[in-house]
Amino acid sequence: AAYRHLSGFGKKIDDAMRSFAEKVFASEVKDEGGRHEISPFDVDEICPISLREMQAHIFHMESLSMSSDGRRKRRFQGRKTVNLSIPQSETSSTKLSHIEELISSSPTYESVPDFQRVQITGDYASGEWKPQGGKAAQSRDERKGDREELYNFIFHSKTYTHRRLKFLSSKFQVHQMLNEMDELKELKNNPHRDFYNCRKVDTHIHAAACMNQKHLLRFIKKSYQIDADRVVYSTKEKNLTLKELFAKLNMHPYDLTVDSLDVHAGRQTFQRFDKFNDKYNPVGASELRDLYLKTDNYINGEYFATIIKEVGADLVEAKYQHAEPRLSIYGRSPDEWSKLSSWFVCNRIYCPNMTWMIQVPRIYDVFRSKNFLPHFGKMLENIFLPVFEATINPQAHPDLSVFLKHITGFDSVDDESKHSGHMFSSKSPKPEEWTMENNPSYTYYAYYMYANITLLNSLRKERGMNTFLFRPHCGEAGALTHLMTAFMIADNISHGLNLKKSPVLQYLFFLAQIPIAMSPLSNNSLFLEYAKNPFLDFLQKGLMISLSTDDPMQFHFTKEPLMEEYAIAAQVFKLSTCDMCEVARNSVLQCGISHEEKAKFLGNNYLEEGPVGNDIRRTNVAQIRMAYRYETWCYELNLIAEGLKSTE
Repeated sequence: AAYRHLSGFGKKIDDAMRSFAEKVFASEVKDEGGRHEISPFDVDEICPISLREMQAHIFHMESLSMSSDGRRKRRFQGRKTVNLSIPQSETSSTKLSHIEELISSSPTYESVPDFQRVQITGDYASGEWKPQGGKAAQSRDERKGDREELYNFIFHSKTYTHRRLKFLSSKFQVHQMLNEMDELKELKNNPHRDFYNCRKVDTHIHAAACMNQKHLLRFIKKSYQIDADRVVYSTKEKNLTLKELFAKLNMHPYDLTVDSLDVHAGRQTFQRFDKFNDKYNPVGASELRDLYLKTDNYINGEYFATIIKEVGADLVEAKYQHAEPRLSIYGRSPDEWSKLSSWFVCNRIYCPNMTWMIQVPRIYDVFRSKNFLPHFGKMLENIFLPVFEATINPQAHPDLSVFLKHITGFDSVDDESKHSGHMFSSKSPKPEEWTMENNPSYTYYAYYMYANITLLNSLRKERGMNTFLFRPHCGEAGALTHLMTAFMIADNISHGLNLKKSPVLQYLFFLAQIPIAMSPLSNNSLFLEYAKNPFLDFLQKGLMISLSTDDPMQFHFTKEPLMEEYAIAAQVFKLSTCDMCEVARNSVLQCGISHEEKAKFLGNNYLEEGPVGNDIRRTNVAQIRMAYRYETWCYELNLIAEGLKSTE
């Protein structure tokens, strides 16, 4: 009796508290009918949980009565669509048909296992978008008009794009919670292939720092043992043997260590690009840099060629790693191309796991101040005219013609944080009129490189020759105008850190799927701490990113710097195997290797979008992940298309 009395008393208290809480909630909500809120104290019959149970029950009953359709029903049942919006319908039957409509409208693929799709509807899943027109720039004036339109678009679209990016990030996290184990199961069932034996490309690496510091130290000591009495260096006074050169520097190779070599970046180089450039000089001696890390010296770059071939041999031994080293053309003199191509051909710098790029440092101001160049137009002429001549008449330039077959693109490099004080516009001087000692702006450099590369590609394509990509360093530091320029004219970029400061540009890079080669370890020593790197954020949102090493000599410790980059990113960002393989697949897609090689590494249908273009047997990327990426991308593009229709 006492127990029944206490139970009844407790129930009265619960009812009283429930009534009080409902009054408080109602006073806060006020217009419940207009806001379509569900009371947290009642479980309505249209609750998604009840719908899930009802849906399962209906499928079960139909499978019993219709055995011929049983397999199809079980397949649909496994595709549990998650609807995060609040149901608006009056009856459960109507709402159930809405869920079935979402299920039936989900795309189907032959090679994709069933997985739980994230269907998000409602006001937050869409938004009002006002389009800004644009077209590919042809002249400086047209390009200026495109840039002004992009300025206006960035100014008016910040809120919309910020919401879309938050939506993409949250959606991926929900996808992970629902499907991570299914993705892992799919990879476990994939025979032979795993992260270690799927192809990955170092899409951003400089040839002068492609070795690690221990490799360079070993080579210096080895060269001294073999060539101590060889004449290797020339000064104004006399020629020096290797032994005499080290004696002049007051050192002996036997005493050198990686610490005394002092080529590794650290805390001292953070936000100090000038100090970072000094790290290219072993033991602080420019003589050793000229001897070991240059192509044009007294021994015709023999030591540098040997080091690169040893790095290439390591890549061949690893088998599944490739690299795209950058070699420099400065534009100081017209014979740079002939010297570089002769070095490449004579030393037989060929490796099946390497393709090559040309980097152009933005140091016109240095050359102009020393009267090496009369104007900026002469620098452009020295960079591009020899390539045009070799394209028109290959027989007259045999070495350069062979060398160009191994070149896949051009890069624009230097410290982006340096401000030029010049704003590129239609009133800017033409290259032959730029006679001042001030350096042109980033945009000025980029536009004239893009214009020359575009014209060069048209000529080479007509003659059946390989063409070149424009892949500049961009967004590591400096103004957002760098990223605006790259969005309009670049094929892909390196770094892209400043995209996190501009939601509009970040969203545009996502929509256009412009490739970005990111180097978190490099950024950690120069501009941005590792934990603050936006790599994971970009990956979750679906930007086309890859991992690269930048300068292994300055930033890495192991024999396999690219694997070191992946390993550290996996630990810090807690990447799954599918994440790492997706990044590796991106690196192959955005690199400059041939179509035949990409088909071999990724599958014959790699040019197709979505799961159709993914061969899991070669990429080890789950088809579930590919389906998610493709459907999410199409959804965002469809929003833009609907916005265009609504404004017509």
